[in-house]
Amino acid sequence: MADGGEDPGRIPPARPLDSIDRAILRLLQTDGRASIRSVADRVHVSRANAYARINRLIDDGVIRGFSARVNHERAGQGASAYITLKIVQNSWRTVREQLQALPGATHIALVSGDFDVLLLVHTQDNQSLRDLVLTRIQSIPEVLSTRTLLVFEETDLAPGHDRPTELT
Repeated sequence: MADGGEDPGRIPPARPLDSIDRAILRLLQTDGRASIRSVADRVHVSRANAYARINRLIDDGVIRGFSARVNHERAGQGASAYITLKIVQNSWRTVREQLQALPGATHIALVSGDFDVLLLVHTQDNQSLRDLVLTRIQSIPEVLSTRTLLVFEETDLAPGHDRPTELT
């Protein structure tokens, strides 16, 4: 379930997490590069136990992957925007596949309210953003309308050394 959108019927039922599993998740959210040895030492289990637990969390779909947090502006993506989309009813899977293929798309959510989809994109500049919205997104037949919200500044709230997680 790497993208959060696979058929829920194909993943195993969630197993309850114990305090050690939650501690492992907190550590990995803070530092996804932590070694098995470091994780084991910090949660007071053997390396074999930590390794088995992390693999089980991955197999169960609790951990969807490991990634780097990117400063998009420093990476040459100076324009960011949230784009709201109204789509044809029952076209979510088709639209999601097309949005996933867009350059710079980093988050896609099916939501309720005044629009159906919320898309976060990062592009090189405003011209690239304009082309993405007007040429790529609005040409998807199931997209009825879009609204673009420019991001002027963003603050990463991902867990870190100074931000606790809510896994209790």
